[in-house]
Amino acid sequence: MFHLSFKSRFFWLLSMGCSFATQLALSQPVPAPGIPISLNDMSAFADPASNWRIVGTVRADLNKENTLLTDKGTGVLANIPPAKKPTDGKDLFTTLQHGDVDLELDYMMASKSNSGVYLQGRYEIQLRDSWDIRTPNVHDNGSVYERWDEKRPEGQKGYEGHAARQNASRAPGLWQHLKISFQAPRFNGNGQKTENARVIRVELNGVIIQEDVELTGPTRGSAFADEKPLGPLRFQGDHGAVAFRNIRYVAYDKPRPELLNLKYAVYKGKFQKEADFGGKAPESEGATTVLSASVSRIPNDFLIRYTGTLRVSEPGEYRFNLGVPGGGGQLKINNQMVIEPREWNARGQANLPKGDLPFELLYSKFVDWAQPALGLAVAGPGIREYAMSDGAGGNGEEVDPISVDASTNTMLRSFMDIPGEKNTQGRTLRVTHAVSVGAPEQVHYTYDLDKGALVQVWRGSFLDTTPMWHERGDGSSRPRGMVQRLGAPVLFLTKLASPQANWMTDTTGSSYRPKGYVLDESDRPTFRYQSYGASVDDKIRVLAEGKGIQREVTVTNPASDLYARLISGTSISALENGMYLVDGQAYLRIDDVAGAKPTIRDSNGRQELIVPVKGKLTYSILF
Repeated sequence: MFHLSFKSRFFWLLSMGCSFATQLALSQPVPAPGIPISLNDMSAFADPASNWRIVGTVRADLNKENTLLTDKGTGVLANIPPAKKPTDGKDLFTTLQHGDVDLELDYMMASKSNSGVYLQGRYEIQLRDSWDIRTPNVHDNGSVYERWDEKRPEGQKGYEGHAARQNASRAPGLWQHLKISFQAPRFNGNGQKTENARVIRVELNGVIIQEDVELTGPTRGSAFADEKPLGPLRFQGDHGAVAFRNIRYVAYDKPRPELLNLKYAVYKGKFQKEADFGGKAPESEGATTVLSASVSRIPNDFLIRYTGTLRVSEPGEYRFNLGVPGGGGQLKINNQMVIEPREWNARGQANLPKGDLPFELLYSKFVDWAQPALGLAVAGPGIREYAMSDGAGGNGEEVDPISVDASTNTMLRSFMDIPGEKNTQGRTLRVTHAVSVGAPEQVHYTYDLDKGALVQVWRGSFLDTTPMWHERGDGSSRPRGMVQRLGAPVLFLTKLASPQANWMTDTTGSSYRPKGYVLDESDRPTFRYQSYGASVDDKIRVLAEGKGIQREVTVTNPASDLYARLISGTSISALENGMYLVDGQAYLRIDDVAGAKPTIRDSNGRQELIVPVKGKLTYSILF
């Protein structure tokens, strides 16, 4: 029943660098797909000013400050400030009044623009073009804005702001993705505040930049001086040009399920394959008010059986997360199996009716070295995930992440997994000869020595090497910042009979031979290899102000019909001045291709930008 191949699961957990408790904390506020705010017209907003409009598309010019260009249509909310005096623009309020909420949206900043999202109209998450910022402060993108008090001494009027942990911003004109989990302030029956509001988590472009920030009061610029259980979303419109799309929210306003008449029984024995305790007398039993592993005084080889009633006030789909480290567990509710017998931890879901439902949970502990722990978390309709147990069920081996920073130019060899890309076995693609190069400008990249390919670039912190260096490890590392992945790596250079011929998927026939790299005086590498009889020097450098990377590839004695694949994506659009927009999330700029003409072509449902190679080519990726 609880058969456990625990060694592989143990090392997987350690390589993830977190216990079930940490997993629960991280999973709790992640916004699920929710209710969309319609952007077909302005009906979702109260008394919108003329600077706000519904449009079809929007774009920005990197060289024009505070300017967005729009086209007619629907689906995008744009703030276009008055040209003569942008500060005459008005903020926008939703008709929606929210308390606890998860908010998820895309937004685009114009160059040098400034805006914000105010939760309940009172607590601002800053939106700003912070593309060229190395160390964010409270005024930068993703920061929780400061409070303000004119009575405080000069230089101390602003207080309690929380800067983003790192700069995870994209360039102006690129769509950025924001997730916010917010807990509203609590009040008693007399209207007195009993608990401060909290920003549980902010995730910007896939990077956690805020966690568990307490808000003692409204931030500077709040629309209201007081605090309330409910308030509108507010989008700042008096500072700069900004656009929004895909605005969705999940409101948490329903009562939590309750465990009633909870009883436990502890059985001694190694219930590893089957939980057959019928006819056995329990070692101990009794009533309790909370799920906990501490009811057992036996350190190992025991089973706890909990029974009781789950009172459900809000019918609907519920999700359960069970953590049973060092053993196995199962969960039944309303006489149906919600979580099948599994080891370590598992998830399940059930459609539950309103009412008092039979509840049964089993935890079998049989791995000597793990500490007993039991965690059960639940989420449901209008109910944010919370721990129903006294703890979240740690594995007793919580691991501090092993991080590598790049305060100087830094290189590290490791395996590198590429989420979203699959190998021939259908598993996540792993680059086995990856070199990650970090820079103090906080712009980094990964290079594939097997193919001469640029794998990914990212902004912010450098590498998490916990999977590689903790215990036995698996040899891999992963970026810690905002990543722009460049697709499955293929040979950068290939001979093509025509611009539409298939790109080579491996090195067969290319005579590809890696020749390592050389370092310059600042310890920055230039990679070298041979391909199709030509010698190649591949130099990648960080652009000024950390705005991206520039790649200069020198090919000595290039073969005829030799092409370079600069980038691939779902959508590649040509802009002006040798610029291309890739998936709305990165720019590619042609700097010098010796007069050759780049081509956007379709390939296996994607698009590629390729260019003939005449000896030397230089291009930049700005993101």
